[in-house]
Amino acid sequence: MPKSKRLMELMMTVNRKRRFKVQELADEFGVSKRTILRDLQELSELGVPLYSEVGPHGGYQVLRERVLPPIAFTEEEAVSMFFAVQALRHYSSLPFEAESASALNKFYLHMPGDVRDRIDSMKNRVDFLTPTRRGDAPCLAILLDAAVHQKVLTVEYESKEEEAKCRQIQPVCIYAHNGFWYCTAYCFLRQGYRVFRCDRIREAAHDTSGTEPLELGDIRLSRRDAAEPREPIRLRAQLSRIGVQRCEAELWLAPMLQVHADGSGTIDRDVSQGDIPFYTDFFIGLGEEAVLLEPKELREAIRRKLGEMLERYKGI
Repeated sequence: MPKSKRLMELMMTVNRKRRFKVQELADEFGVSKRTILRDLQELSELGVPLYSEVGPHGGYQVLRERVLPPIAFTEEEAVSMFFAVQALRHYSSLPFEAESASALNKFYLHMPGDVRDRIDSMKNRVDFLTPTRRGDAPCLAILLDAAVHQKVLTVEYESKEEEAKCRQIQPVCIYAHNGFWYCTAYCFLRQGYRVFRCDRIREAAHDTSGTEPLELGDIRLSRRDAAEPREPIRLRAQLSRIGVQRCEAELWLAPMLQVHADGSGTIDRDVSQGDIPFYTDFFIGLGEEAVLLEPKELREAIRRKLGEMLERYKGI
């Protein structure tokens, strides 16, 4: 096997194994231990973070910050990867903000000049617009890590209705929508799933109170609607075709829609009674494209809000 090919396969092998002995690699590649030692030295000089341990049970291991082997991209793949990262640039916070910027910079600098020129031209022709939000979400990285490893966090959360409070949560997933980051998590205070705005999580740290994490491995990103309504009330509404289109643009609302063959639709779902102020503003915004059937509390709230608005503009 040519040396260049052996080094490439060796890099992939040590990344996969993480921990190994020289004799194992020598047997696997059919070369001497001395040759493997020279190859490992070259990989180390190339930036692969190897660490050696002495003693009868010693060997080599790859440190946590591994360097991935080179990957060959076509020109079209390289351009698409560049713009996939560029699509996130309007968000003020990212889970791997520094790392994504570093990766994008490496990607760009190592491209041939004509490909860079093509990307520079496309920057003025392609964009992924996201509403600009003022609030940062400084805890995205720890929220994502806790979701992946099923850890409990102590967070300081400031909701729209109340001042910041400490609570224990176990994140399930994070996702971005309409310029905001959201975290679906099990809340030990409320004893159920809740969706938290990440920019309202001011601080987050691994929990030290002894709260045992739950087994949430079966809950996926596609089930971010898993939050159970508090004090549930039935929401029923009829939507025009345009009303359906406007509701489909709302990520949280899409699972509640029932779309008919003619493009119109209905909503028939339990919601939290505490969310009536939110639904009041939302259905007022839909105007004539929706007819609210129930609950009566929401109908009354809409009439009251419209009455207040009418009084405000009387005599102007």
